[in-house]
Amino acid sequence: MLKHFLPDQHVQNILDITPEMLVERGVKGIITDLDNTLVEWDRPEATPELIEWFTSIKEKGILITIVSNNTQHRVKSFSDPVGIPFIYSARKPMTKAFKRALKDMKLKNEQVVVIGDQLLTDVLGGNRLGLHTILVVPVASSDGFWTRFNRKIERIILSWMKRKGMLHWEE
Repeated sequence: MLKHFLPDQHVQNILDITPEMLVERGVKGIITDLDNTLVEWDRPEATPELIEWFTSIKEKGILITIVSNNTQHRVKSFSDPVGIPFIYSARKPMTKAFKRALKDMKLKNEQVVVIGDQLLTDVLGGNRLGLHTILVVPVASSDGFWTRFNRKIERIILSWMKRKGMLHWEE
């Protein structure tokens, strides 16, 4: 069961994920979280570096969909200016929003990666569908109440995985 919490990859920042790396893997689509994955949870818009990253991804023909547990207002106000489709109130780790993103992008599971900052939502949700999951270090050190709670659980899971030799990166 705990293997469902184990990401396929771990990176420091979403900007470390290059379009070339994705194309080499055969990736045609990205399902990404918003808060603390793309930008800080309280930052309303994309940074110039993130806009450049979106552009480089799109230039390679890779589709992007933001899948967030946050409200329509939060996700729409971030996504619309950068022209990225989104699904809000996703209820991750439930798989319905992931399946909808796959259907909207018209892609198969093996063509899509899930990128997020939480084991209990992004990684678990992606792994439940057999999607390639990439865990990023959160871009902010502060979180909302439920995310702080999730992070405590994640630390326990990561500690256990580390003791069992399941982790192949340093925190």
